Amino acid sequence: MSGPGAPTPPLPDESPVGLQSFAVLLRRMNGEFNRIAQEFAHTQGLHLTDVQALIAILDAETEAPDEPMTPSRLRGQLNLTSGAVTACLDRLEKAGHIRRVRAADDRRVVHLYYAEGAKAVARDAFRPLARATDAARSHFTAEELGVVARFLAEMNQELTLSR
Repeated sequence: MSGPGAPTPPLPDESPVGLQSFAVLLRRMNGEFNRIAQEFAHTQGLHLTDVQALIAILDAETEAPDEPMTPSRLRGQLNLTSGAVTACLDRLEKAGHIRRVRAADDRRVVHLYYAEGAKAVARDAFRPLARATDAARSHFTAEELGVVARFLAEMNQELTLSR
């Protein structure tokens, strides 16, 4: 079977696009992302889990503005206990990174928002990552970037399904 959507045969691991090479490149990139996130956490007096929570809150605002992040969704996404999420949110609120707002239609529901002033702090801290991303992207055509974006989306989907 050939054509779009047909499975491709596996490549040898030693190939530059083989599984082993991809694994090494993805680990290196993840290590750099973690280093940058840890530096941000350290400068802000936060835990790495707090930064992961901030990213989840920001992504929720970006991807589905009509569905704000809630503590229970955050708990599921980060695989934390209720107590750990509460402690995390307390730290983030105290440091001025988030706002907790009760839903107008159900006061039991709390929505989490990334505080505007804190977004500016994060933008400044992650500016080197944005510059590096933009520089790397400049080496590729729009078509190549489309393939990269598709790969990353598929990778995220597969990782989500493997939970």
